[in-house]
Amino acid sequence: MPTKTRSEPRPRGAEAAWRTVRAVAGIFSLAVSLVMLAGHLNASAIDPLKSPDLKELKEKLRLNPSDEPTKRGIRALDLELRARYFRQLSRSASGAYLLIGGVVVFLIAAAQCARYRKQPPMPKPSSGATDPAKAAKIARWAVSATGATAGGLLLLLSLGGSAPVSEKPGSDNSLAAAQASAAVANVDAASVEELRRNWPRFRGPGGNGVSDATNLPAGWDPKTGAGIAWKTPVPAPGFNSPIIWGSRLYFSGGDSAKREVFCYDCSNGHLIWRQPVGNVPGSPAQAAEIPETTGYAASTMATDGRRVYAIFATGDVAAFTLEGKPVWSKSFGPLKNPYGYASSLATWRDRLIVLLDQGESEDGKSKLYALDGRTGQLVWQTPRKVGSSWATPITFEGAGQPQVVALAIPWAISYGLTDGVELWHAECLSGEITPSPVFAGGLVLVPSPSDKLLAIRPDGRGDVTKTQVAWTTEDNVPDVTSPVSNGELVFALTTPGVLTCLDAKDGKKQWEHDLEIECHSSPSLAGNRLYVFGQKGAAIVAEAGRQYKEVFRTEMPDIFHASPAIVDNRIILRGVTNLWCLATSPGNIRAAK
Repeated sequence: MPTKTRSEPRPRGAEAAWRTVRAVAGIFSLAVSLVMLAGHLNASAIDPLKSPDLKELKEKLRLNPSDEPTKRGIRALDLELRARYFRQLSRSASGAYLLIGGVVVFLIAAAQCARYRKQPPMPKPSSGATDPAKAAKIARWAVSATGATAGGLLLLLSLGGSAPVSEKPGSDNSLAAAQASAAVANVDAASVEELRRNWPRFRGPGGNGVSDATNLPAGWDPKTGAGIAWKTPVPAPGFNSPIIWGSRLYFSGGDSAKREVFCYDCSNGHLIWRQPVGNVPGSPAQAAEIPETTGYAASTMATDGRRVYAIFATGDVAAFTLEGKPVWSKSFGPLKNPYGYASSLATWRDRLIVLLDQGESEDGKSKLYALDGRTGQLVWQTPRKVGSSWATPITFEGAGQPQVVALAIPWAISYGLTDGVELWHAECLSGEITPSPVFAGGLVLVPSPSDKLLAIRPDGRGDVTKTQVAWTTEDNVPDVTSPVSNGELVFALTTPGVLTCLDAKDGKKQWEHDLEIECHSSPSLAGNRLYVFGQKGAAIVAEAGRQYKEVFRTEMPDIFHASPAIVDNRIILRGVTNLWCLATSPGNIRAAK
């Protein structure tokens, strides 16, 4: 019988099959490359941030902010563009793996073909040779299988289902980050300029207690009505301050039986609408007992210029349109705070910022939230290893990044507004954290009640306790009220009524003056005037200068805990008994109907 040798020919059918596999793999790799290139160009074309149609709709909305069909069109188009964009990103990721696989198969097939070329067939036949018909059948099967595989992979690449996106707040997911960036571009909120012209949150734009108004009254007379546009009874109890948007003012009130949001006309004090906040999903059927020192409505509302938001000590949060239509509501309660909940709301673009510091630091209950103002859905949440506090966070653009700073023993902590990730912290606080921080002159002013006032540069990272504190003072530090600054001077007011002026650059005291009044309301600045309202009705106007000069003082028949809201030529005060509107035009007191 014939004997096999090393030089015996290999089946020619197998060689043909490897050549076919090499050809198909090469064509497949080339096709994947072309599809990926086209996908890359298409992704650039459908980038939500660069869509000309979306830009056109946004410009149309800017010219007519109340155009609801345009708003719906923007949302629909943005959602469609983002869905297509992220599907394309998913295809590109899949295509990279397919291209690698195709190239590997091509290289293997090319190597096998090379081996056949090194061993040419010998003329001597062998009984072990493969039957030509069988070899042809194997070759056809190899070609069919390779073609089917390549076609299936190409079909998969062309359809490219979108990869699931992690919805876990704060997760490190590049796709989620890209979606967040696209969402930020489609902001449904007022511009920074509009916010500055209004009083959208506790202590106005940025929470600093400063107004751009220059034509405010320098004095008024509660007895004759001169300088008082109107007053009207307060419809419900609450310590929160009024906010103003356009010609309307908003505030909340309530007790254990009922919580409400109110809207009044700034020009005449007439009630425009009132809405109850009840039947909130997740809210306990029975409201918890709340200390009278704070009550159920101590937290000031906030607005982004499109909606108004309110939170109560029950943990219930509600959003309404400016016209009073309910948008959404949800509950974080019950809140565990020994003196009741009092932190006010803040906004950034169309996000609602909610600070819930409660319990003890070891309880792990304190968190900072960012909610989508349009839906109430969670954007991100950040745990805080702190206990209860009563201060209100501030939002600002500092060191090239939007930040939110919140206070609680022992930390002043800054977080990135886009994702809630901590940027920096300073260990500097003690006592009951009631005063809120302010951002002025490039510094974050942080009061540690009755202890010290610090100025922190916001451009640090990590622990900045020893590196970013610009200055510290221990004279007459407030324990309830928050400081105010025009960037040049800082004014701090204690509860017993001692007013202190500091240089904003180095913290050096310029003067101090005992106003001889008790104060819970924080001071406010407008132009070169400082406005102070005492708890028992005293009202004082002083010059905001390097020497104390009192311009005006009077007594009003009311009790003031809330801070004023200031716009244009009006100062809105919420007393325990009445709402007051002080205006430049003199007139008699009119009881609003």
